[in-house]
Amino acid sequence: MIILIAPEEDISNEIDILNRLFEEGLEYYHLRKPNKDQQQYCDYLHLIEEKYHNKIVVHDHHELVNTFKLKGIHFQEQKRRDNIDNPGQYFLNLSMYGKTISSSFHEPEELEACDFEFDYHLLSPVFSSISKKGYEGRGFDVNHIDKKIIGMGGVTKNNLSEIQKLGFQGVGVLGGIWNSKTPIEDFRAMQEFYRNK
Repeated sequence: MIILIAPEEDISNEIDILNRLFEEGLEYYHLRKPNKDQQQYCDYLHLIEEKYHNKIVVHDHHELVNTFKLKGIHFQEQKRRDNIDNPGQYFLNLSMYGKTISSSFHEPEELEACDFEFDYHLLSPVFSSISKKGYEGRGFDVNHIDKKIIGMGGVTKNNLSEIQKLGFQGVGVLGGIWNSKTPIEDFRAMQEFYRNK
């Protein structure tokens, strides 16, 4: 499982690269643009071919699942802590049928202890981040946790087998694609790795 995380700030050719990655088979795109308001999120989504909207998970402005045919919603760590104790109330006005719900974690113990059944969990940083300088990897081993856990932090096409040995069932990648001079080729290499497992 490969999850591509949006670059926080827009980059040149971002939408063109993204549409090409969707054409190549990208199934999970996490739209995380913390500096964009709801209208800017809508504008961004309108730039993406509509047939790919069902592959997009939003980190902010969760109510957009009511307007766009999105894949699901994601809770950043603090938002999860603030809202997941009363999920019925949070989801009351969201059209969540058939949608994914995921969340970010930075401590394996907190992930393991979480009672809410997310479709998958992002745990970071596994390795030192490419996109966030000074964000040192912690080499989490999650083989003992019986949940679907996706490893993030320092993910490239070259360290997928290491991540898999640590018990992760997929990767969340940001800098490993967006900072690459060959993002399409690197994504293909990642796909090939998971296709052969």
